[in-house]
Amino acid sequence: MTDCLSPIAADAPLFAGLPGDIAVSFEFFPPRTEAMDEQLWDAIGTLAPLDPAFVSVTYGAGGSTRERTHATVARLVRETALVPAAHLTCVGASRGEIAEIADRYWEAGVRHIVALRGDPQPGMGGQFAPHPDGYANAAALVAGLAARHPFDLSVAAYPEGHPESPSPQADLDNLKRKIDAGATRAITQFFFSAETYFRFLDRALAAGITVPILPGIMPVTNLAGIRRMGGNTAIPSWLEAMFTGLDDRAGPRALVAAVVAADLCRRLYEGGVRDFHFYTLNRADQAFAICQLLGLRPRDSQS
Repeated sequence: MTDCLSPIAADAPLFAGLPGDIAVSFEFFPPRTEAMDEQLWDAIGTLAPLDPAFVSVTYGAGGSTRERTHATVARLVRETALVPAAHLTCVGASRGEIAEIADRYWEAGVRHIVALRGDPQPGMGGQFAPHPDGYANAAALVAGLAARHPFDLSVAAYPEGHPESPSPQADLDNLKRKIDAGATRAITQFFFSAETYFRFLDRALAAGITVPILPGIMPVTNLAGIRRMGGNTAIPSWLEAMFTGLDDRAGPRALVAAVVAADLCRRLYEGGVRDFHFYTLNRADQAFAICQLLGLRPRDSQS
């Protein structure tokens, strides 16, 4: 692997000397309460000066946050200079309903959609069942959205495989179908080994996938939560050990999480990665600190 760090950075401790030549993007989720709304917009206000390439807003299971997602994205368009990306899934919606949602986003000035199949609805035994008049999968959704408007379309990628995929190759074939349908980039599920990501890139390139594949970075705030969200993501034993005894110590836990995620980002940087996507969980401090360590500074502090 080629070391892309400057000689100064390589000789200096930890992250010293990194030039900040990176692009970042951030994921948020729509708030459910007034307090959560305040936390979200505080986080957006903190991270906006880092000039992200885009900020995405998630879409709840079964479309449960449809209106809150739209309201959050519309406010981003109205009140900020950020580029919003609205998540949209196949779950619980007909093609006509999805077309209506897409039209509303387009009319609101949204030009970027994160197109996902979505998680199975409750009561379906953990199995995805498409709407009778809906899209069967993310590739079909991408094709439908691309035909509706010239959206910038992002899709999901799984370096360690989707939990429902019968094999790594089948999962990669599915990603290729999404790209061929019109997706312009992929964003990965979070992972904890840089080599996992680089091996996945090699396999994707061999399969003819040449669009950018952004690494999704998740600072670990709660190991139990990571296990629930992680699907096939391997949780290394060393990570388990680092969080031992921190269940009731939020401050130290957040510090360890930021250090672990920053170290992963530096390893990715050493391998040539310059684009990072952060799953913020509507908290700014860890993502901001990692960007600072990587040399990225807020616009108002740059000379």
